[in-house]
Amino acid sequence: MYLSKFTDYAFRALIYLAINRNKLYTVEEIAKELEISEHHLKKIMNKLAKTQYITSVKGRTGGLKLGLEPKDINLGDVLKNTEDNLNIAECFNKGDTCPFIEGGCKLKGIMNKSLIAFIEEFSKYTLEDIL
Repeated sequence: MYLSKFTDYAFRALIYLAINRNKLYTVEEIAKELEISEHHLKKIMNKLAKTQYITSVKGRTGGLKLGLEPKDINLGDVLKNTEDNLNIAECFNKGDTCPFIEGGCKLKGIMNKSLIAFIEEFSKYTLEDIL
């Protein structure tokens, strides 16, 4: 399983905001501190702001801050909200990619169980657990 940069950067940004909770930060400041693309981080922060993980304060003195307590941010939920494609193999979303799918492919079942276990493992932890 390979996590996208989107999810990786989302985790990094949440950790950064959780560690530095006494101040509002701009996307530019966070991107510089984490050494990641500001353009990419803007998209991530926009998505996270829609989930209450972060709060965006408008205005000249505005910025971004953690929207929930770290103990209330479940890593499995963050993973599910930030990964666009959790399909391990092409056959997860296309039935005509393999001739074995029609006959009840056992490999697909194993991959699906593995994916569920992967998400469940992340879901055992909160942002607070990794600070």
